[in-house]
Amino acid sequence: MAGYFTFLRSIYFFNELSDQEIRNIMKYCQEEAHEPESVIFYENDSADRFYIVMSGEIEVWIGYRTEEADLLAVHGPGYLFGEMALVDDLPRSATVISRTKTRLLYIKKEQFRSILKDNSSLAFSIIRSLSAMVRKSNDTLLEDLRERNRKLEAANRELQITHNELLRNERLSTLGKLSSMILHDIRNPISILKGYTDLLLQDKTIHDKAINSLRNISFEIDRLNRLANELLDYSRGEIRLEMSVVSLDLFLEKLREYINHRFASKNIQIKLESRYKAPVVFDQERVFRVFMNLSENARKALGRSGEFSIIAEQQGNSLVFLVEDNGEGMEPKVLEHIFEPFYSFSSSGGTGLGMAIVKSIVEAHEGTINVESEKGIGTKIRIALPLRA
Repeated sequence: MAGYFTFLRSIYFFNELSDQEIRNIMKYCQEEAHEPESVIFYENDSADRFYIVMSGEIEVWIGYRTEEADLLAVHGPGYLFGEMALVDDLPRSATVISRTKTRLLYIKKEQFRSILKDNSSLAFSIIRSLSAMVRKSNDTLLEDLRERNRKLEAANRELQITHNELLRNERLSTLGKLSSMILHDIRNPISILKGYTDLLLQDKTIHDKAINSLRNISFEIDRLNRLANELLDYSRGEIRLEMSVVSLDLFLEKLREYINHRFASKNIQIKLESRYKAPVVFDQERVFRVFMNLSENARKALGRSGEFSIIAEQQGNSLVFLVEDNGEGMEPKVLEHIFEPFYSFSSSGGTGLGMAIVKSIVEAHEGTINVESEKGIGTKIRIALPLRA
């Protein structure tokens, strides 16, 4: 009993009571011991006492031993529990069990009420303790709600991503089926047109003006054939690379010819430069398609005049292409969707597959692409492909 005084004096619940008041409370204290996992009281039991943990630990459970069981808290020495049911005269709101071998002090209900009646300081202390408990419970509830909201938001984001992926796959499947039916049929007349055009270009009797027109026709046939190949690649869902050794100077010269032809009706300064002179290895046809698509986007963005450049250089173990124009640029919300298939923001139209194809070709080469753009300023694109021996 003598040891109870020091123990009770150390408990926050009694820190404003006098020594005599604590001694008065000691008269009513009794002790009991519990083995690990023994039940001290069950949820919905009638309340006949409140407890103070002297040693060991106790667990507080809701729905104990049910499918919805929830461990609310674990408490150690100095913790009071069970007083709430004595104050509001309601059944126990939780189940309490001993987690370890536990020693408890308890005061019976009638004696507890008698103490409160005779000791206003203790009554005030209990009110303050209950208030703190309610506040803590509210804080816990709010944090639990916030955590659940965070989980719901995360689940919603994942659901949206899955939904978008399903839509993308559905579109891809539809495109694949459509492509399978018509792309080969389209390429047959394209091949025939190309053959007849090449024959006419070899005819020495045709006038120069007609020859120029035939060359334009041949150029557009090639472009149409590349577009068909692009759709076919995308519809398959994979790109099968045909790697070869490439001279960057010759590659850029061929690209310059294409860009000059497409930009011919505009006053645009074009700069293509290779600062890396060694041979490189990539799929020449598909990388050419990358820069065809990027130059087409730049052509639409530049209007009647401006500047467009492609610089190739070595950076570390990568061959880097820096593509830049000073056209109309893009707003952030457009930039966010730039690689999404079937997304087109240009008023000049398009399939909405151009940048998606660019990204898939770059990634098929194990490379990276980064796009920066600002409305009214222009667009900068950095493509890095690994240098291969």
